[in-house]
Amino acid sequence: MPQNPLLDISPPHCRERQARLLQAMQEKRLDLVILTRIEHVQWLCGPRFNWHHEPAAAIFADGHTLLVAPNKPPPVAAADEILVYEANSTSTLRNDQREKSSTVLVQAIRSRPAAQRVGIEYSCCSRHMMGHLQAIYVDVEPTLYHLRRIKHADELARLKHAIAATGAMYLRAREIVHPGVNELEVFNELQAAAVRACGEMLTGTGNDYASGQHGGPPRDRAIQAGELYILDLGPAYRGYFADNARVIAVGGSPTTRQTAAWQTVADVFPLIESAVKPGVRAREIYRRAQHHIAQFPGGVWRSHLGHGIGLFPHEAPHLNPNWDDTFQAGEVIAVEPAVYADEELRQGIRLENNYLVTEQGVELLSDFPLGL
Repeated sequence: MPQNPLLDISPPHCRERQARLLQAMQEKRLDLVILTRIEHVQWLCGPRFNWHHEPAAAIFADGHTLLVAPNKPPPVAAADEILVYEANSTSTLRNDQREKSSTVLVQAIRSRPAAQRVGIEYSCCSRHMMGHLQAIYVDVEPTLYHLRRIKHADELARLKHAIAATGAMYLRAREIVHPGVNELEVFNELQAAAVRACGEMLTGTGNDYASGQHGGPPRDRAIQAGELYILDLGPAYRGYFADNARVIAVGGSPTTRQTAAWQTVADVFPLIESAVKPGVRAREIYRRAQHHIAQFPGGVWRSHLGHGIGLFPHEAPHLNPNWDDTFQAGEVIAVEPAVYADEELRQGIRLENNYLVTEQGVELLSDFPLGL
């Protein structure tokens, strides 16, 4: 089967994102936006650079887009102008890459009419950049995170590919998880399954591989019969993170209490699938799930219900009482109800599905077995 072309860089979809940012720039009366966060550069221009590089990008109010790339121009990018900076010197990675890329970008900006109002990411735009431009600076990070909530077709394709990799990981987990297996072995086997499913090296990985625990990294430890093994997996494909969870009863014989806890948690998903749609408040969905889970006697649940996923493992919308987001069509969300009771349940149950929010409701993207 030929590979989905949307998994590669899609300049038309990048241009759509640029158009959305340009509209926001017009509303904020910005002459220029400078981007230095690596995921924002990818979102705008397409290429996924390695974490140890410091690319930059800029978009002017007239739509001209500039990319500053490490060492050489990428083969494909949605940019009108591509410049390079020296990221390696005789094969050695430089430690002053931000200064190098900023110098190139500032020189290019200065070759155009002076920008009076400049949008920057307040959390990471360096003095290398700001110290050489005389302008009024405006924080555009909230705008960028808001725009990133709506996934374009190329982003959705990558997310679906990463989510499918978790399906392969859970399939392998059900083959190898048994009393006595080492958690590190489970981790290694599941990483290999994800790499095979993705067809290339992962660009990120997570989350929980500790048996008999609420979560945590794998340990040099043999898992034990009777434990509940929460596998919360988050492989990233070309920058885009999946995030879902399944639970395996080690030894294959869950107790009546463990099965009842699993059923309580699993029953949250029909609630999500019937209630979530554009305009619904995420905080209200959290409260409804919280009320349902509270019916399980002796159980505890104090975590969030979920979050958006994309170029970062946790994005908006937040299914969390500390935010008051409303759902929008085009978002991809991870929903993760749970119930914990350390002694009785050998820690507890957490299940997590990924959904696309549509105009009609939600579409399940992680359609693989939930059972213990």
